[in-house]
Amino acid sequence: MKLALSLTIVLLGSSLLFAQKETTFEGDIMDKQCAQMGSHENMMEAQHAKTAKECTLACVKSGDSFALLDPSSKKVYVIEDGKKVRPFAGQRVRITGKYDQDAQILHVKTISAAK
Repeated sequence: MKLALSLTIVLLGSSLLFAQKETTFEGDIMDKQCAQMGSHENMMEAQHAKTAKECTLACVKSGDSFALLDPSSKKVYVIEDGKKVRPFAGQRVRITGKYDQDAQILHVKTISAAK
């Protein structure tokens, strides 16, 4: 019984450490809805936006969240703190941060324009 409890504690601790590891993500800063659709095409018309930046900011202003779309995996990462990414709306970026799998939220440590 003690062995099983010890093993459970070790495994739990290992998974928590793994979940807290910083990673680099690359993709496009979008609003969550457009990211889930894979483009701004549909929403640009509805928002009367001319650019990806205008569309993203209009959708976020309407209550949506900022998100990062990884175009290679089609994975959408909802971003916790929109203030950090707002200046990069509609742009391809590189983010260093931690992804909370349980909450499905990307915690941004640093952000810069991708090369």
